[in-house]
Amino acid sequence: MPGWPRAFRGSLAVAAGLVTWDRLQGAAHLRVFPDIYVPVGDAPPKLALRSRAAYRLVEGRGVLSGYSAAEILGASCGPEKAPAEVTVPGGGQRAHPGLLVHRDRLARDEVRCVGDIRVTTPMRTAYDLARWHDLVEGVVAVDALARKGEFGPDKLLHLAARYPRARNHRRVADVLVYANRSSGSPMESRLRMLIELAGLPRPVVQHAVQDDPTRTAVWLDLAYPDHMIGIEYEGEVHASTERVLRDVGRYTRLVDKGWRIYRYTKYEIHREQQRILDEVGRA
Repeated sequence: MPGWPRAFRGSLAVAAGLVTWDRLQGAAHLRVFPDIYVPVGDAPPKLALRSRAAYRLVEGRGVLSGYSAAEILGASCGPEKAPAEVTVPGGGQRAHPGLLVHRDRLARDEVRCVGDIRVTTPMRTAYDLARWHDLVEGVVAVDALARKGEFGPDKLLHLAARYPRARNHRRVADVLVYANRSSGSPMESRLRMLIELAGLPRPVVQHAVQDDPTRTAVWLDLAYPDHMIGIEYEGEVHASTERVLRDVGRYTRLVDKGWRIYRYTKYEIHREQQRILDEVGRA
């Protein structure tokens, strides 16, 4: 039974005897698209689950693309409330609330399977997101997908050459001016773009500071090595007890070497951009 029990077509599940219509319409299941159901959880379904549900809606006719493909590929880079996205080359699928439908052409080598789900490849997904979104979010997407897919961002130019008349075709080249697959996370990419677009010098991404006594290296998200300035994005992973204790020693070693370290969270990046620019600019 395709997708059972995470995201499935209700009529097929009923025909297979796995569930009744009465149970589907009860409190245990949520209808997210016509005839497509998911189990009810403690919170609204996240993009990964909504994307799986979207695939069941277009299965046999289309594939997951955009932020949905990135999510299934393990390169999550979109907003939490982004709609599920599919590409149906032949058309015939209308949009629904929470579902974005694209009708672009797809070559055979631009689609792959992840389990039993067909998605656009990391390179095709990066190409699409670079065209469909603004410069910053295009760079964020290309960074994440190039890192996951292990390809150089410049490879997108070869893919773009296949579709010279595609919508927003020229945006790809603009994104590639800034893309860097060494970026460690989407928020790190957004922090880097904030700095670069403000006219500050381009920082080094993932700069290694050698710690000779321990024969190890400390990696900085962003750095100006000549000025010994490090800029770090502190995500939720840094909030665990073990990570906090490790970070204490890490930053002490950097300060002992003469580095100035500037640490920012998603709150500053979204809400206090000018403060970040003022602090980094003064440094």
